[in-house]
Amino acid sequence: MGEQYYIGLMSGTSMDGIDAALMAFTDHSQRLAGFVSRPWPQPLAQRLRSLGTPGHDEIDRLGVLDAEVADGFAAVVKALLAAAAIPVAEIRAIGCHGQTIRHRPTASPPFTLQIGDPNRLAERTGITVVADFRRRDMAAGGQGAPLVPAYHAAWFRDPAEQRAILNIGGIANLTLLPADPALPVTGFDTGPGNTLLDSWIRHHRGEGYDRDGAWAGSGQADPGLLSRLLDDPYFRLQPPKSTGPEYFNLGWLQRHRQTGRLPPQDVQATLLELTARSIAEAITGGGGVERLICCGGGVHNTVLMRRLVELLPGLTVEPSDGYGVGPDQMEAAAFAWLARQTLLGLPGNLPSVTGATHPVVLGGIYPAGR
Repeated sequence: MGEQYYIGLMSGTSMDGIDAALMAFTDHSQRLAGFVSRPWPQPLAQRLRSLGTPGHDEIDRLGVLDAEVADGFAAVVKALLAAAAIPVAEIRAIGCHGQTIRHRPTASPPFTLQIGDPNRLAERTGITVVADFRRRDMAAGGQGAPLVPAYHAAWFRDPAEQRAILNIGGIANLTLLPADPALPVTGFDTGPGNTLLDSWIRHHRGEGYDRDGAWAGSGQADPGLLSRLLDDPYFRLQPPKSTGPEYFNLGWLQRHRQTGRLPPQDVQATLLELTARSIAEAITGGGGVERLICCGGGVHNTVLMRRLVELLPGLTVEPSDGYGVGPDQMEAAAFAWLARQTLLGLPGNLPSVTGATHPVVLGGIYPAGR
């Protein structure tokens, strides 16, 4: 079978915008054929963040945003196809992660919710959509996350070395890829990636993110606050585990702070150190990792990346560019591949990662609108 085109759509926990990757797959190869990223309009992003925590009139707000997010996805798909000069008819399917509004893997019963109506997306684009990937894994006893490690295992595992892939999005997640093919791939959310850093600078300076980590770099991490943050039970949980900004948010930070006022830039420096330390401790507990391949928006935070290198001496720490998929493209590419898995009737989860009782075909299929 020759190359087939799939589109992956990712809008992560940072709620800053949409990434769309056009991927060409065969059974033995993958190729990035196009990529577009578009920010959410600020008023829409604010409404999404507001819906991410319990509040008033949620069902009506969810219904409206479900449609608006789908329209945003459709617009990005059209922009991607125009930029790549690929006709709609050549696209096999869109793999749409959706915008996560709640992720409660420890609730009773556990649940997760992503919006961006796939029916509307199929109608707007004329392309078959695969969506709602996470809930089938939960139905099989898993946490519904992380799902990207299955893609990492398919394309980035190497029998010559112990690898790990680190995605630093709003939440940071780690995939451990043993060189020995008899050993299982494992992966989990290490804790906050950018979410606390973004929330704190947005609260204090009205900026969407800390460019290059410059504001954090102007402060000093506070040992007392850092110790209290790292003492949170989440960091001691054994995998499988997953989390989200529903847990790691400014309310969480406030509960760990004590009386006495730190300069805001020192809090930012402490939050950066929290991200770096929690990631580094997860990696050193991962058993002989030799190479750390990094992706996600956090790769652009030069202060954070420099701190990771300092905390992980002896490891090769590098961005994913050299592996055919750039740091900003990795998660969108993964959902293009997950859509392909679904249409082929193949599992998309790794029970060794999510804790599911067995592998399952993920998601629902919404046929092309025309």
